[in-house]
Amino acid sequence: MWTHTTWQGRYLSSRLPAGERLRSYASWCDAVEGNTTFYATPARSTVESWARQTGPDFRFVLKLPKPVTHERRLTGVEAELDPFLDVIEPLGPRVHALWVQLPGSFGPLDLALLSGFLRGLPRSYRYVVEVRHRAFFEDERSARLLEQVLAEVGAEWVPFDTTFFFERPPTTDAEREGWARKPRMPRRTRALTDRPVIRYLGRDDAEATAESWHPWVDTVVAWLKEGRSPTFFMHTPDNREAPALARRFHDDVRARLPELEPLPEPIVDDEPLTLF
Repeated sequence: MWTHTTWQGRYLSSRLPAGERLRSYASWCDAVEGNTTFYATPARSTVESWARQTGPDFRFVLKLPKPVTHERRLTGVEAELDPFLDVIEPLGPRVHALWVQLPGSFGPLDLALLSGFLRGLPRSYRYVVEVRHRAFFEDERSARLLEQVLAEVGAEWVPFDTTFFFERPPTTDAEREGWARKPRMPRRTRALTDRPVIRYLGRDDAEATAESWHPWVDTVVAWLKEGRSPTFFMHTPDNREAPALARRFHDDVRARLPELEPLPEPIVDDEPLTLF
């Protein structure tokens, strides 16, 4: 996400080469969704550069490759999974969790597959699972069965909260595209582990988005008071203001918990050089 075009020169230093702009992003936010790993496993040298650009406390939540979760549906995936696990090794403690995003067709009848897959993964990483089948949200028994599977290995259930996004019709091109593509997911605020991960989808109206997240501020504050360490990912359809919104969410939480550590000061471009 740190290569987003509309962030260049605003949130990401235009003075840095494209391959070094994660350094700028890491001064705005201290975690990132590794969504690109879903589409292609990066070169090890690329991952080594990610490690060089971030401190040891920076959090990567890396999505498992698409062939593992969507094409092979967690079965016979060694040829795709093993190279991925080898490539991400240079990140070390920066790998906050590996993210198992499952397709909407992966339902309660597939839980045995998920259980076997998770139990076969190396215990050196934490795992978070995102499901999109409606039964897990609408049927209490299915939800409890999923929670049991996750609890067996200490994995977390990742909510993708799109409730606010779908409250009213879209008003921008990006919102209209999102209405056709994004899943209509309910809000789920139950944490299973001490490291919950939340994915939140707002609107392209930054002020409306900031007004909408108050329930999550309450939840995150409560989790922090319980000693949990949540990670909150902020999305909007165009993601144009996402870094600033993420920091604003952190500020709202910190206003309630002043002892929470502040985010780092952002790296911003200097004034352009002139001849005179």
